Amino acid sequence: MGSMSSDVDPGLAGRAQLYAALSDAGRLAIVEELLRSDRTPSELGRLVNASSNLLAHHLDTLEAAGLIGRTQSAGDARRRYVHLLADGLPVLSGRQRIAPQVALFVCTQNSARSQLAAALWTAITGRKAMSAGTHPADQIHKLAVSAARRAGLSLDDARPVRLDSIPKLPALVVTVCDQVHEELVPSAEWLHWSVPDPVVDGHAAAFDAAIKTLRQRIETLVGPVAA
Repeated sequence: MGSMSSDVDPGLAGRAQLYAALSDAGRLAIVEELLRSDRTPSELGRLVNASSNLLAHHLDTLEAAGLIGRTQSAGDARRRYVHLLADGLPVLSGRQRIAPQVALFVCTQNSARSQLAAALWTAITGRKAMSAGTHPADQIHKLAVSAARRAGLSLDDARPVRLDSIPKLPALVVTVCDQVHEELVPSAEWLHWSVPDPVVDGHAAAFDAAIKTLRQRIETLVGPVAA
């Protein structure tokens, strides 16, 4: 019987590599954690109880399968964050989804990413969302306001506020800025989404890209929401 290797669909081969990468319980645990939150390798090692050598092997395997990426922190350049790459990757465990609830989104200046995340959260889940910053700007960035309008959202009444002005934090807190995540050193219960700062880029397209990324992260976290 002749070999079938020349007839294998490249897409099929790629999916087989993906499934092989996920066949290990340790790697599956890493992916399930990354469905919720970006993590540093050291954080992942603690969360999935893997030694540094074993974790490095798992991450290399997942990266080769096109499932994860590793990017340098926008805050502390010595840090790297691990995040999922596969758009549309199905949520592999229902327990990784959370029920829509009150949420707080945090970044440094509270002028763009955290404000956009809060507006999206309410629009998608119907639940209240707050945003705050550790060093809030004087006002919302004008390009964030424009991007929100293009996405059918409104930041017209939003104002930057200090994180320490919020008397009681909700159970769900998400940092959307590497700098603030590293400044606060939050507990493992907090989530972190390493979203590039559109203010640094300064172009409208960067703000639109931030909205797209935040929307995907929210929809992955909560799953389908009934209208």
